[in-house]
Amino acid sequence: MYPRILVSIDGSPIAQGGLEEAMKLARELRSTLRVLSVVDARLLLGEMSAYLPPEILLHERRVEADRLVQTAVSVARANGIEAEGIVRCDPALRVCDAIVDEAKGWRADLIVMGTHGRRGLQRVALGSDAELVLRESSVPVLLVRGAGDAAA
Repeated sequence: MYPRILVSIDGSPIAQGGLEEAMKLARELRSTLRVLSVVDARLLLGEMSAYLPPEILLHERRVEADRLVQTAVSVARANGIEAEGIVRCDPALRVCDAIVDEAKGWRADLIVMGTHGRRGLQRVALGSDAELVLRESSVPVLLVRGAGDAAA
């Protein structure tokens, strides 16, 4: 049904829920899992830090993203799932665009993401990469709501 599943992670508990659901699906469907972490260079390059220049912050975030991806791939493989990982960092792209581009380039059959499930003014104020991926993706998107998130 979904031979190629792309899951986006960022180290948050919400993203962890998406990863766990993606691994369940991949195991049951015998799918290949691609774990993606997108470093948002646009935010980092705009950050002002009294302690570290943006280039060092960006390098640290890439190192952390690599660690997250490799850990997730190792866990998936230990559970019998064919898995690979990738870190994307492109200052010209929003996180949602990087996810959609990766899905197209890799020919994913499904994208899995964790989401806060925000509604109303909170969603408008904070935005939602998950919602934008849902709108822009040409393949199905499974949004996994974080534990304890209200549907109100």
